[in-house]
Amino acid sequence: MSFIYSIKDTYRAAVEAATGGKNTVMYDDQGYPSIMVCIPKFYMDDVIAGATHQVMPAFIVNGVEKPYIYISKYQNIIQNGRAYSLPGQDPANYINFDQALSYCYAKGQGWHLMSNAERAAIALWCKKNNFMPRGNNNYGSDAVATYEHGKETGKDWDGIRTGRIATGSGPVSWSHDGTPDGIYDLNGNVWEWASGLRLKNGEIQVIPDNNAAIQNSDHSDGSTLWKAIVQDGSLVAPGSSNTLKIDNTTAGSSAQDGNDVGGDPIVNISRDNPAYTGGDTNDYFRYSVCNFETLAAKSGVTIPNIMKALGLFPIDSDLGGDMFYIRNYGERLPLFGGSWFDGSGAGVFALVLNNSRSNSINNVGFRAAFVL
Repeated sequence: MSFIYSIKDTYRAAVEAATGGKNTVMYDDQGYPSIMVCIPKFYMDDVIAGATHQVMPAFIVNGVEKPYIYISKYQNIIQNGRAYSLPGQDPANYINFDQALSYCYAKGQGWHLMSNAERAAIALWCKKNNFMPRGNNNYGSDAVATYEHGKETGKDWDGIRTGRIATGSGPVSWSHDGTPDGIYDLNGNVWEWASGLRLKNGEIQVIPDNNAAIQNSDHSDGSTLWKAIVQDGSLVAPGSSNTLKIDNTTAGSSAQDGNDVGGDPIVNISRDNPAYTGGDTNDYFRYSVCNFETLAAKSGVTIPNIMKALGLFPIDSDLGGDMFYIRNYGERLPLFGGSWFDGSGAGVFALVLNNSRSNSINNVGFRAAFVL
């Protein structure tokens, strides 16, 4: 019996053969390809010391465990209102949060904006496997290994130095596992929006498990999908008593100058010190910042393992100096990874809960993921 293979089948088969099945080609509802990295299911105790043997949240969708998730190998571009993972491209930028969501959901069932649960799972995997990827965080090179470069696709704001680089154009040390088969540019190049997480007036809110992957999952400000976290790890209605929040160690300010308010972010069950004291606006006034690995809990506050599994609390004090920025007033949607000028503060654990969903600038992009 003979078989007739389509060009799509041949392309997919070639990519899978070249990578031992670690990469594949997936097609959206319009039949266009994206190169994806397959991440097999793993457990919390695989990557978090002392955790129970529970499946990582990234592998649970609508209560069902998934054997794999698929992550865009490359930061995405946009064609015909849809997101694509392809090498050698200038990554999309000037993308706000809701646009990033829509470009991913538009691709069809299973496609979604890479979630915070997925981002955290990969970061923790990197840490456990003793490989923290480098990247374009130093104007086209890496701040630690300045001899490593990508191919320039955009200039810095000064119009002179390198800004963005072509997707996947850096060395293999810029992939998440240090091989050509890994996920590229999780450290630097452009910040990436993530779904399923926000900070709302200081309260940490998530969409449970990886339910952000469900088609057209409601991420609106008033969505009923948002849940808060309490100290035993349970998810409860936002505004419930004693939910975990990002507080600050020093008093806030009414100044509207957009400067660092001082002190450090801290996890608390109350928001005693909003960085800006003039009300819960989405404007960009005072903020607070620390290295993520130094983020601490207020005395007497218990941190559940779900916070660590979601990359919202450090598992140890050696996470590469990645940055953690917050504005604990208004609604703040997450960006992760860093951009071309963030130096050692960029990395897989770098997280900014600092921006409103309308933020759109040339160092912010995104990537799609797939799970079905």
